[in-house]
Amino acid sequence: MDADGVRRWIRESFDVSLGTGMGKLNGRMLRIAHLGNSSELTLLAAPAACEIGMKLVGVLLSDGGAQVAMDYLVGPRAGSSRRQAL
Repeated sequence: MDADGVRRWIRESFDVSLGTGMGKLNGRMLRIAHLGNSSELTLLAAPAACEIGMKLVGVLLSDGGAQVAMDYLVGPRAGSSRRQAL
């Protein structure tokens, strides 16, 4: 997999900017980070964009990254105050 090519494709297709690997990992990985304020929803965009982008360029991977993040956000740690608002 050309990680830099996938990273560019994800940026152009979904407007999600990912970092590149450093040193020995340069061109071999996608790096997720954030600048400034982020919410749970904006942080969820990164694993979703990576999963969709890699699948669309032909990388074979199983489902799960974005779903695991969503499960975490709605799990017990979400707290009762969030549920009461609904």
